Amino acid sequence: MKNLRRYSIWSLKKILSIFTTGLFFSSMVSPVIAEVISDGTTNTIVNLNGNNFNILNGIKKGNNLFHSFTNFSVPIGGSAIFDLVNTPDITTIFSRVTGGNISHIDGLIQTLNGNNPASLFLMNPNGIVFGQNASLNIGGSFVGTTANSIKFSDGVEFSADNAFIMPLLTMSVPVGLQMGSNPGAITISGTGHKFTSFGAAINGTISTEKLSVEQGKTLALVGGDITLDGAVLTAEQGRIELGSLNGREFVNLQLLEQGLTLNYAQVSNLGNIHLSKKSLLDTSGSPSGHIQLQAKKISIAEGSLVLTQNKGSHAGGMLNVNATELLEISGYLPTVGIRTSLLSEALGTGTSGDIRVSTKRLVIKDGAGIDNNTYGQGNSGSININASESIQVKDYDPANAFSTISSTTSSTGVGGNVTVSTPDLLVVNGAVVGSITTGNGAGGNLVINADHIQVSGNNTPGVTALSTASLVAGNAGNLTINTNKLIVDNSGAVTSSSVGQGNAGDIKINALESIEITGNLPKAENPSQIRSVVKSPSAFAQSFFNIPATPQGDGGNIYINTPSLKINNQASVTVTNHGIGDSGTININAGYVLLDRNAGITASTNSGEGGNISLKLENFLLMRNNSLIDTEAKGLGNGGNITINSPIIVGLENSDIVANAVQGNGGNINITTQGVFGLKYRNELTSENDITASSQFGVNGTVQINNFGVDPSSGLVELPENVTDSSQQIVTGCSHDTGSSFVATGRGGIPQNPTQDVRNNPTWSDIRDIFAYHGNIASAQIPQSPKTLISATSWHRNTQGKIELIADQSPIQVQQLLTCAAVPKS
Repeated sequence: MKNLRRYSIWSLKKILSIFTTGLFFSSMVSPVIAEVISDGTTNTIVNLNGNNFNILNGIKKGNNLFHSFTNFSVPIGGSAIFDLVNTPDITTIFSRVTGGNISHIDGLIQTLNGNNPASLFLMNPNGIVFGQNASLNIGGSFVGTTANSIKFSDGVEFSADNAFIMPLLTMSVPVGLQMGSNPGAITISGTGHKFTSFGAAINGTISTEKLSVEQGKTLALVGGDITLDGAVLTAEQGRIELGSLNGREFVNLQLLEQGLTLNYAQVSNLGNIHLSKKSLLDTSGSPSGHIQLQAKKISIAEGSLVLTQNKGSHAGGMLNVNATELLEISGYLPTVGIRTSLLSEALGTGTSGDIRVSTKRLVIKDGAGIDNNTYGQGNSGSININASESIQVKDYDPANAFSTISSTTSSTGVGGNVTVSTPDLLVVNGAVVGSITTGNGAGGNLVINADHIQVSGNNTPGVTALSTASLVAGNAGNLTINTNKLIVDNSGAVTSSSVGQGNAGDIKINALESIEITGNLPKAENPSQIRSVVKSPSAFAQSFFNIPATPQGDGGNIYINTPSLKINNQASVTVTNHGIGDSGTININAGYVLLDRNAGITASTNSGEGGNISLKLENFLLMRNNSLIDTEAKGLGNGGNITINSPIIVGLENSDIVANAVQGNGGNINITTQGVFGLKYRNELTSENDITASSQFGVNGTVQINNFGVDPSSGLVELPENVTDSSQQIVTGCSHDTGSSFVATGRGGIPQNPTQDVRNNPTWSDIRDIFAYHGNIASAQIPQSPKTLISATSWHRNTQGKIELIADQSPIQVQQLLTCAAVPKS
């Protein structure tokens, strides 16, 4: 046992010794070399001056210049200078690294002595690392890539695969980047941006430590996984392109008048992009430039920004993000007021750039956002998001930052529209998707296209909502939802609102299956609602936005189309105006509507005209447990009208239909139905189920119930007074080959013919009318027909309140067979 233990210890020491020695020799074989060395294939000359590498010559083909290096790394404080003194007319430098080592750039890369602003391609298939001291000073665009080769329009390929073969070079333009089987990663480190933002436009110092290109040029990084750790990349008025690829993919490249752009149409295998620690991609300018991110998974976190800020009069550039699997945006930095976000802004008269997101799954959480804002006369651009599987906008930061997808205008510019398309949309726990205007410009419209939508509050201190809003003079945008199923619960909201002089927007919901509104959490400001509201501003809002205490706008309208609408547990569909304007209207077309446990469909106003409520239902309206359908005008305005068209209307447990006013006239109630159960018209509200239209100081409204359950023409079937005709009592003959008898009841019965043959055991009767001979004629009595059960076809309530069943017409009378026997006398 001891020998076994010694052997085990010896073996472990031996293994550790071999492993440690291997690590040592491995580090000796592949050290990080901070130097630039030519591989001798392109006539490249590198002169060293301290930590500065001066690069000359190369191979010139037309306006193209080619360099090839064994190693290409720049130390801290060092530089790699592409000196064009011998080749001043070139416009593009193509450089490759063939030695198998990663390029570490922690100093300056510069072009010098050129007649043109030359662009630079740096290609190293093994990887590129930019340290926090890395910087660029080149006249043209910069492309850092871990591709294996650069392809040109004439078919020539500048490859880094084989350093021992003289490259075939060309004067034509590059058309794309060919990746290898395992592209190297690209990493950029830094100290992050220095921006701040507390409810206003992004401002502050970017960073002195950054990778940047000249105005209007392109900064592109294309390789394997791309990681930005506090990195700052800027291209004023230009383009920033990040593309992560896995496997042998080809990326198309197109030269522009200024800069270049990449196209990923032929790419199917993408990698990952990660931004953290206040990383920044910034193409702000006059106008702002474009940003494109292409990857399988993209994560943006810890106050990082993808920013394009338009400071000019022309339209800003687009922010385009494509993540084939997942785009996740998360986090908020309360100390500087920065939300992690995709952000497009306009500060001047030009429009901010559009934001387009395409992904399988989108997650926005912990106070992050996708936002498009204007703070000037220019309009805000649009936001268009398409997620093939799901979108989750959720959670809030404790410092009161809410996760958002939003469009904002804070001046005279018009807010951009927000369009969200996905099979499954979840907005939960302090998240908001919508648009807002805090200026004179109109807010943008919000359009949601989703198979399933859930808006759930989950006890957050603020609102969780799909929302359009106005805080000053501009009108709020309209909100349109196209879905199969909509759930609004736990104090969630679908809302359009105004607190200033602007109007609230309209809400239109088309739900092919159902709508369910339910729940009221104790910490929430309101129960679950679908509402268009003009409400009084807070004291802070009055002071901050300089708006009056009484709002002046009109409420918006609500349109709902669905087979099933369920509202319960204090939830409501409501239009409200707390100011001097009019309330909106509610129009519901549904299969059925169920209200339960203090649920409501309401329209109210403080001073203006009350809103109307219209319900057109195919099946029924059921109201239970203190539910309410109500229009109310509290001031001088008239109460709104209520129109209900439903086959069946049921009100139970103190549920009411009310159209009231204070000083104006009460609204009218018009009900068309086949039956009203439980509800009864009364002059005032009681503890029962009431239908009332009244005014405290004005004229009461009218209540009209059109009950088509009873046909006015229905009633008892009248029978004739004379049931026989004596002149037709004897028939002309009964054929001997027919049955012996037949029986007839009712008018026109014919007795047996005396000339007809009789069968055995006949029953004889004198068929003469004796009274006829005496001058007094009496009608013969007809044998009583058997009683027949008749099915009721409708019903009505009589004056005593009892239910009576009614047949629309007399049932068909089936006569008995006539017999040749005489009709018996009574």
